[in-house]
Amino acid sequence: MSMDRPDRVAAQLAERGLDALLVTDLVNVRWLTGFSGSNGLAVVGPGDQRLFLTDFRYLTQSAEQLDDAWERTVAPEILIAGAVAVAAPAEGSDGPLRVGFDDEHVSVKDHGTLASKVADGVELVPAGGLVEELRMVKDPGELAAIRAAAQLADAALTEVLGRGLAGRTEREVALDLEFTMRRAGAEAPSFPSIIASGTHSALPHAAPRDVEIPAGTLVTIDWGARLDGYASDCTRTYATGELDPRDREIYDLVLEAQETSLAAVRAGVGGREVDAVARDIITAAGHGEHFGHGLGHGVGAEVHEGPRLSQRSEATLAVGQVVTVEPGVYVPGAIGVRIEDLAVVTEDGAEVLSGLPKHLQVIA
Repeated sequence: MSMDRPDRVAAQLAERGLDALLVTDLVNVRWLTGFSGSNGLAVVGPGDQRLFLTDFRYLTQSAEQLDDAWERTVAPEILIAGAVAVAAPAEGSDGPLRVGFDDEHVSVKDHGTLASKVADGVELVPAGGLVEELRMVKDPGELAAIRAAAQLADAALTEVLGRGLAGRTEREVALDLEFTMRRAGAEAPSFPSIIASGTHSALPHAAPRDVEIPAGTLVTIDWGARLDGYASDCTRTYATGELDPRDREIYDLVLEAQETSLAAVRAGVGGREVDAVARDIITAAGHGEHFGHGLGHGVGAEVHEGPRLSQRSEATLAVGQVVTVEPGVYVPGAIGVRIEDLAVVTEDGAEVLSGLPKHLQVIA
């Protein structure tokens, strides 16, 4: 964990007119403190005010995972305890103590409890997205973890493909892939793997079925590994034999759109602009209506996070962000193709973390 993350959060307090921040979302708590348990809350204030609260179960784990900058406290009710722990305004203070909270992750019920427990003179201020914005730009340790996760996922799929596709069920391949990733050291898959063959591949988020993969079709495989708290995400589409010319044409179209839009990724370019590169190619080929999702998204502590590459994106790419580039064409009742790389944004391009070939391969 980077030692300056709490300082980066503290620096944002003044910019947002906050005196402290309650961090309750567990993904944000882990990013901020290193704590990977299921119950914890962090309070960041000005200077070196760093308070972490958890329950009795995590006394030892939190001692091992948090550095000495954090004051650790055990409390039975994390959210309430965190609110009470925030210092009240100093005597003679000119105004209220403004405390930010994760409004994107706090329920209405918990907010009511929080509001009823804070000290007089404390104003609760919605501050959702503050930590998420900082998380979008990865530090060297985070990039190393994502690279390692991508390499593990690549190696696992390579092993699974060596056992073939045709004649195995989609679910069998998905289970094989998950087990292979876990055996190689993954904490878990980044998300439930997608194995979709034939007409089923026309569903972008198809769930694997107990149906055998036939010969002579396309199979879309979307998978990723979670390692040391960070995710990877990649998609490849394979042939199981000689294809209908229509299917090959769609594959070649998606590959062109993917490689061209990937080449457009660099710092300073808008997420909407990169999306348009792929979308224009697919639309010009007559398949605009068959590309209904965004081009990509950020990946890090979560497999779906900012920035977004889409028609509605307001993001401008920055050095150190990690994004997917994953155009697809999905023709209902016929076939679907998606090709996806995971890439780190650089000043003049992108460092691609996905290592498997993208030319069409036949896996019998």
